Amino acid sequence: MPKLKSRKAAAKRFRRSGSGKIMRRKAFKNHLLQHKNAERRSRLSKAVVVSEEDAPNVELMLPYL
Repeated sequence: MPKLKSRKAAAKRFRRSGSGKIMRRKAFKNHLLQHKNAERRSRLSKAVVVSEEDAPNVELMLPYL
């Protein structure tokens, strides 16, 4: 059986955590940062777990993640 291809756009955005969950970055940390306070910018920097509803779709896009 042939190897499956990963969706490269998804491969750049998602990582697997040590416990096996899929992690993602938060939005709103790219520009217009001067009016966001330091606490908010720090919170946006942290990675979070992909929601349970979206995880199966990400798994299909990344068969070997």
